[in-house]
Amino acid sequence: MKLNLDIIVPSKKEWVDAVINHFDDFLQDHADCERKASAMAMSLVAKYPNRVEIIPELIETAVEELEHFQQVYRLMEERGIQLAHQIKEDPYVKELVKKCHSGREERFLDRLLIASVVETRGAERFKLVAEALEEEGLKRFYKMLWISEAKHGHIFVKMALNYFPEKQVYERLEWWIEQEKIAIENLPIRAALH
Repeated sequence: MKLNLDIIVPSKKEWVDAVINHFDDFLQDHADCERKASAMAMSLVAKYPNRVEIIPELIETAVEELEHFQQVYRLMEERGIQLAHQIKEDPYVKELVKKCHSGREERFLDRLLIASVVETRGAERFKLVAEALEEEGLKRFYKMLWISEAKHGHIFVKMALNYFPEKQVYERLEWWIEQEKIAIENLPIRAALH
């Protein structure tokens, strides 16, 4: 059983170039994304405390994302980069979230599947960054992240399959992959994860 669908449009080379040419800016955004990913997993725990089957995995995911934030922050410290005073809004995630169903159950499914596609996109982009970087330590770090993000893409689909029929999950996931394609194609090129 496949636990995610592949993204259907690759990131542009111009995006990779922007990241490599403005890597300090990318690190700031990356740190923010890791904090938000951790908070998102914990918000699912807070909003759905009755979903006891997935709470341990959500907590584990939140901790892992927080560890990634810690690792990115260490890189920032080494380079003399401060955290931004405010976490910027992510136009990509905002675009996806506004397409969520409003009913409690439907929204729960949508939030899990959005998390899956966002993590899958993150994996694709971290892989591109790892391949483009020259510094060996950074290459290894981003390779580790791409593997981790791919795993997270699977975890959220697996969580959805605990509560919803397989047909419903995969049909909705396919729809979300299409929405992700539209969102990523309309994003401006910038040194940010999304």
